[in-house]
Amino acid sequence: MKLKQLFRLSLALSALSLVACQMVGPDYFRPKQILPESYQETPATDAGQAMSNQWWTLYNDEVLNDLIAKASKNNTDLKIAVTRIEEADGYLREVGAALFPQVNLDSSANRYRVTELGAVPMFSGMRPTRSNFNVRLGTTFELDFWGKLRRAQESARAKALASRFAKDTVDLSLKSLVTGDYLLLRSLEAQIEITKSNMQSREDSLALTKRRLEGGLSSVLDVHQAEVAYNNLKAQLADSTRQRAMIEHQLAVLTGDLDLKVATGNIQSLPVPPVPPVGLPSTLLEARPDVRQAEQNLIAANAKIGIAKAALFPTISLTAGLGGESKDLGDVLKSAARIWNGGLSLNLPVFDSGRLRSNVDQATAQQKQLLLAYERAVQNAFTEVNDALVNVRQNTEREAALNASQSSASKAMEIANNRYKSGYSGYLEVLDAQRVFNDTSLSYVQSRQARLTSTVELFKALGGGWVAANQQ
Repeated sequence: MKLKQLFRLSLALSALSLVACQMVGPDYFRPKQILPESYQETPATDAGQAMSNQWWTLYNDEVLNDLIAKASKNNTDLKIAVTRIEEADGYLREVGAALFPQVNLDSSANRYRVTELGAVPMFSGMRPTRSNFNVRLGTTFELDFWGKLRRAQESARAKALASRFAKDTVDLSLKSLVTGDYLLLRSLEAQIEITKSNMQSREDSLALTKRRLEGGLSSVLDVHQAEVAYNNLKAQLADSTRQRAMIEHQLAVLTGDLDLKVATGNIQSLPVPPVPPVGLPSTLLEARPDVRQAEQNLIAANAKIGIAKAALFPTISLTAGLGGESKDLGDVLKSAARIWNGGLSLNLPVFDSGRLRSNVDQATAQQKQLLLAYERAVQNAFTEVNDALVNVRQNTEREAALNASQSSASKAMEIANNRYKSGYSGYLEVLDAQRVFNDTSLSYVQSRQARLTSTVELFKALGGGWVAANQQ
């Protein structure tokens, strides 16, 4: 009964310390950010629709969807982030357990011999060998008068949330990287097809120059120039094929499928996803997991100031124990063998050469550092959104211009070939027209890839999506 009373007393005092006592240290308040109400760069048109966090599905490509699914399941960086969440959760449970009493069972059995020639003579019938058996339940519990344990729990909880946002950051970066590599793969495939087509055109030109040489209508110079042009494209094809293989290997690592083989596709068939509506509010930066992670790290550091300050105050602990002790094991649980103890301890630092104060200064400095890191994360996020918006707009204009340029280059090449066949111009004019057409065709494909990639960067910068204005 006495042990129950001691436990009840400890729980009552702990509840009193949690309810009646004020935690030392600063409470957290979100810092005010001086940011514009909307982004500086805005799209040319108002999309006016919401976007879910499964943004990659907007490219309507089953191969891409499959790659994202594999990466989400198998990527090692993502798995590491998950284990860090498990570690943080375990630490949170450990810290939270300190708010409740811990009960231990201690038992011992000893047999020993005392001297028969000591200063105190042994009575007749006493044996020099003796036994002692002990069974005891004990508890020690620190009363959280100053909020040290609650601040520790607050810090651990923030760290646990930060680990989740860190995992979300890795997940968003991974999906962006897989999508970006996939778009580059499709771009290289299109460039390979263009190069092969132009090689066929230049092979036909080489055959034409050889026939004209045999007929005395052209010089050996034209043949050599045609050979150089053809072999240059052959080298370009080899390099593009090499780059595609490297990107496919990179996708294999990201997805955890080292035997990955991606079937060829057409980058022109991929639709351009919608852009965010005009005047998207800057408060949507809170959707970015890296910004939320930085804030949780700040909350954890803010709580650590309270932990350091609480160490300056007395530590008050309760101790209690109940058990039995006897010389015979069979008597250890009898009422006559009953033993118990209870106590209250107080520990107050008196002189430590400023060590505890220095801990407060260190915690305060760390909080200031993480406050600046949080502000920098918000500012970087805002800048990245502006950069992504301008990239989407300018790459759209660039793609349109290069599309028109490609059409004109194709017509110019056709005219140059007809003029050469008719004898109105030299072969150098044909070579120049072929080179311009090849360059503009490749540039157009690259601009298409850049436009699609800029939408990926926008999704990443916005944390994976946005909400329409009429839904806010």
